Amino acid sequence: MAETPAPAFRFDGPESCDVTVALAHGAGAPMDSPFMEAVAQGLAAAGLRVARFEFAYMAARRSEGRKRPPDPERRLLETWRAAVAALGDPSRLVIGGKSMGGRMASLVADELGVGGLACLGYPFHPPGKPEKLRTAHLESLATPTVIVQGERDPFGRREEVETYPLAPRIRLVWAPDGDHDLKPRKASGRTQAANIALAVAAVAALAKDMT
Repeated sequence: MAETPAPAFRFDGPESCDVTVALAHGAGAPMDSPFMEAVAQGLAAAGLRVARFEFAYMAARRSEGRKRPPDPERRLLETWRAAVAALGDPSRLVIGGKSMGGRMASLVADELGVGGLACLGYPFHPPGKPEKLRTAHLESLATPTVIVQGERDPFGRREEVETYPLAPRIRLVWAPDGDHDLKPRKASGRTQAANIALAVAAVAALAKDMT
């Protein structure tokens, strides 16, 4: 079987930094979506080096101009392994990302020995199917982890997630009234920008704990 090549990275922030935050996108939007752009720019402004990349199916959309379904899980995980190998010392990496990208990172975090894991909108279960949990590996996760979750995220609402037996190394940060993109309802008086800033601060704190 051919070795999976390292993905092409888009870097933000200082070239030399003690900690690099590697971020992958969710299932349906690319690495330069408004959400990913805001997170990357926020982390860069906090003095962190950020490395974004796309899985092969998403990168192919740019050249083909048509939507593709996500790659099989095996290939997604291989891409994460290749990305971590290309970025250097795994103990100086925080890996994660939006939804599916963060979930795939969580499946290899312990295996790869990374310093931290950051999941932004974790898909705990498919919308409307709370019985189909994707949490088994999170019960014993050893990597220091932050999960930033919207309180009303259909992939895992606060009242649901708080009943899950998650590992003690996982810190949950709740985005007030946020949905899967951390976007609150207008009537809440909260803004998506404020919730993204909350996410950035949580990831930056995780990285700071590694220095």
